[in-house]
Amino acid sequence: QVQLVESGGGLVQAGGSLRLSCAASGRAFSRNVMGWFRQTPGKEREFVAARSWSGGVTRYADFVKGRFTISRDNTKSTVYLQMNSLKPEDPAAYYCAADRKSYMPDCTILPHYGFWGRGTQVTVSS
Repeated sequence: QVQLVESGGGLVQAGGSLRLSCAASGRAFSRNVMGWFRQTPGKEREFVAARSWSGGVTRYADFVKGRFTISRDNTKSTVYLQMNSLKPEDPAAYYCAADRKSYMPDCTILPHYGFWGRGTQVTVSS
């Protein structure tokens, strides 16, 4: 089992920045692909970013490319999402997820992930 706890959400003005953190505990964190997803009321949860267990491979949704950066510190069992140039369409609950198979090609697929945090809310004021 992997337990995930997100933090760092809050209210920020459009154009501003936030850094989300996801602290993992449980089984060996460094073997998991880690992802970030987001969800707004009435919509499906959507992929935002993912990073391989070694940290060498990343993938981003088109709508965050150039603005968001996913990073991880395996020594701290923590993954981060640096969000810059936040837009009015970015507000959502942001969720951290860990996969079970350390398999990056499926990193954008929701069912690929076996462990989820409870989410942290991001609000952007215009």
